[in-house]
Amino acid sequence: MTGVQRTVTRTVVVLLAMFVFAFALVPLYDVFCRITGINGKVENTAQAMVRDSIDESRVITVQFVTRAGAGLPWKLEVLNRQVRVHPGAATEVHFAFTNHGATAGWGRAVPSVSPSEASLYMRKITCFCFQEQRLAAGERLEAPLVFQLTRDLPDDIKTVTLVYTLYPVDDKPLATKATSGVPGGEA
Repeated sequence: MTGVQRTVTRTVVVLLAMFVFAFALVPLYDVFCRITGINGKVENTAQAMVRDSIDESRVITVQFVTRAGAGLPWKLEVLNRQVRVHPGAATEVHFAFTNHGATAGWGRAVPSVSPSEASLYMRKITCFCFQEQRLAAGERLEAPLVFQLTRDLPDDIKTVTLVYTLYPVDDKPLATKATSGVPGGEA
């Protein structure tokens, strides 16, 4: 093998390794964020409620913010913008989706928590964000969020902000979509 062939071979191997590494970064970053709580990423599956006693000596303000991503004629709103909770207590808050479009569509709410450290202590027992939602044209759907801040939430955290951003889901035949599991959201 000549020097040129060796250089070309090494270059191709390095380029392939870089390509594979670039694709592996996104899932690795998501796993890292979920483990460390960095970037406010929270678990997107139901979690069991921690059966600790309620810490009635502390009150935490939980704020809710909703945003709509581009390309979806829906509105997501929270019916209680802010609640005050005791760590260890389960709390239920209701959200409403409204499809202002002329056709049915699919959407998904993606959560994040601020400060990001608080995401390690946020447990979502029931959440509309676990699954995609389907709404017919003009349909409105109310959906619950049941969450718990665990008792070991650091004492310096007095306010937690939970942000839900609503994104469109690629159009696929309705028969291939799973049902949302929320009344009014089935296919």
